[in-house]
Amino acid sequence: MTGNNNDATRAQAWVALALWGLSAPVLARLLREFGTPEAVLAASPSGLSPFVPKAALARLQEPDPERLATAQSWLSEPGHQLITWDDSDYPQALLELNDAPPVFFFVGQRELLSRPALAIVGSRNATPQGLDNARAFAAALSQAGVTIISGMALGIDAAAHEGGLTSVGASLAVIGTGPDRVYPARNYALAHRLAEKGGILSEFLPGTPPIPSNFPRRNRIISGLAQGVLVVEASLSSGSLITARLAGEQGREVFAVPGSIHSPFSKGCHKLIREGAKLVETAQDILDELPALREAMLPPSKKQTSQDDENVADQKMVDAEMADDPADNLLIALGHDPVDLDTLVMRTNRSADALQAELVVLELQGRVAALPGGRWQVR
Repeated sequence: MTGNNNDATRAQAWVALALWGLSAPVLARLLREFGTPEAVLAASPSGLSPFVPKAALARLQEPDPERLATAQSWLSEPGHQLITWDDSDYPQALLELNDAPPVFFFVGQRELLSRPALAIVGSRNATPQGLDNARAFAAALSQAGVTIISGMALGIDAAAHEGGLTSVGASLAVIGTGPDRVYPARNYALAHRLAEKGGILSEFLPGTPPIPSNFPRRNRIISGLAQGVLVVEASLSSGSLITARLAGEQGREVFAVPGSIHSPFSKGCHKLIREGAKLVETAQDILDELPALREAMLPPSKKQTSQDDENVADQKMVDAEMADDPADNLLIALGHDPVDLDTLVMRTNRSADALQAELVVLELQGRVAALPGGRWQVR
């Protein structure tokens, strides 16, 4: 099929087809049979019945005019794009999936959809060390020319996007709402940076609110766009384990960062490693495992230097998660792994002298332990 999504009539047909609410595999069968969305929409119920389940066929009706108008209004804005199966730059990685979305909404740098990519996912309630690890892995891979994919959730997702945006690989967010919604609202500034320097992708129509069932559904696209998935921190109930499972089913590599045996946020990663995920300690470990990512590495002369002034790690995100009690704040900043004083200064924005005094008090209370090398750990 060939088509031009600048044509308003064609875009309207794709949106109307999406409004039917059929699953991606059913839509795929219909498009293969009829060729174009216009032809599908014009087909009779008897013509559709061999391809659409009876229950779904009974629900098919004229698109809701209000929802259709909302989608058309969003698409009329500069930079807002509709990407469909018949576009030459529809991501090849998604075409390999049995349930790829036939159409999705996009804003940002469209060429990133075709670049080698790695997904980085993990806990929403991440530790400071987990956030640091996600940013560091993403920044190093982005510097190598790899695009970072994640889901724009709080915690590891947001940190991965921040790291990816520091360099040439940039970052793409696959969201579980319509493209006109920012969820959670706390990521409003991050969403604007992604729209400007990276990209935001949604298979859900403009106006779609944050429906819980849509977030696991979008995970197949996060893993599907990437050559592999890295899980940085995850509890045993974390949704990032769903992404890792989908990655395995799609033939993608799964990587996991090990952590403290005492941390609940390491248990999901350790489970993945026991089940065959590759343990990684550096970004180079991932590049060594994935030839497609190694080929994406750019010559040093073409790499962009880190844009520290525009992409400083969002320390406010960490601060907002801390409790009001200074002692509790410090315990949260310590995390589960040994930490030196310099790292605590960066995490808390407090002086070394004040932290040292507070650590001594916590040690006397039996809440922390002093370790060799000037490091500290929660007991």
